[in-house]
Amino acid sequence: MPPRWAIMTAFMASVLAGQGKQDQAKQGPSGAYQQAARLPARILDFKATPASIQPGQGVMLVWSTENPNSVTIDPDLGSVTARGSRQVKPSATTTYTLTVTGPNGSETRSVKVTVAGTVERATTNSKAGNSKAGPSPAPRMADGKPDLSGVYNSSSFNFGGVAVRGQNDPITATLKPGAEKFKVVRGPTDAGLYSTCSPTGVPGAYFVPYQWEIVQGRDRVVIMYEYPHLFRVIPTDGTPHPADPDPTWMGDSVGRWEGDTLVVDTVGFNDKTELPGGYKHTEALHVVERFHRTDFNNLDYQATIEDPNVFEKPWTISRGFPLRPDLTKVDEFVCENNKDYSNFFEKK
Repeated sequence: MPPRWAIMTAFMASVLAGQGKQDQAKQGPSGAYQQAARLPARILDFKATPASIQPGQGVMLVWSTENPNSVTIDPDLGSVTARGSRQVKPSATTTYTLTVTGPNGSETRSVKVTVAGTVERATTNSKAGNSKAGPSPAPRMADGKPDLSGVYNSSSFNFGGVAVRGQNDPITATLKPGAEKFKVVRGPTDAGLYSTCSPTGVPGAYFVPYQWEIVQGRDRVVIMYEYPHLFRVIPTDGTPHPADPDPTWMGDSVGRWEGDTLVVDTVGFNDKTELPGGYKHTEALHVVERFHRTDFNNLDYQATIEDPNVFEKPWTISRGFPLRPDLTKVDEFVCENNKDYSNFFEKK
């Protein structure tokens, strides 16, 4: 099972675990996720190769887990992916402990790496060690601007035991009189917003259970969203919007710096995406995003949304996205089986 599917399973499990008792005999598209909510986190494999070394030699740690909300390896490594490998070079005999925590409990497993001629080192828990030190400051580019680069969690799931700040804040907007048709109402046979794997739009790209990445350069910022393999190239050198941009799913974005905050202005959307909170929109949609890295591990995000054809006034969404130190990049996402799911719904 790829790590991304493990993350998706954990996300759906955490969402559905609190939905209460439901009719177990009822069959439907949510049945598999209801079962996932009852699955315990578990370790499939954890090994060190070789297990005995001479000083200065390396060891490969290899692990695989299922249904994780968080995965850590102590000492030294801290938060890691659901499945992976890492080379370590312990200076003394060391016992490495893998801990996986999921919607229904946790499990640990340890391996010892023996370094010839040394005494086993004392180990410390990664969380205990991190709690003693304050957060590191936000990194800086050569020009002094904050470096926003990194992989971050979205607003739809938590990993590594770190919550997205504001994740449960209500999302509300005021519709104009006569614009009630723009509020999405889903029926019992609606397969869901993401069943077609269509592009998400902005800010919807931050409300799916997949991580996203910022790559910052001297004159542009690139944002890559793992789901569904989207990207935005945002100039920060003063480039203006086109006079008449072609409507697109993700719109046309330009950026500027206001102190330590990156402000991204996006127009030129088509009318095919859905906004957080369940609202449709027109091609007049205008989104202004603000990105501010408060310290090494946290990014404040704010999106102000306006569409004069739909909403009485602009409205704002705020979130605090944690860095994913266990990830160095987003992965590929492909909808290989993009079918009409309506046939799976119970017929009356």
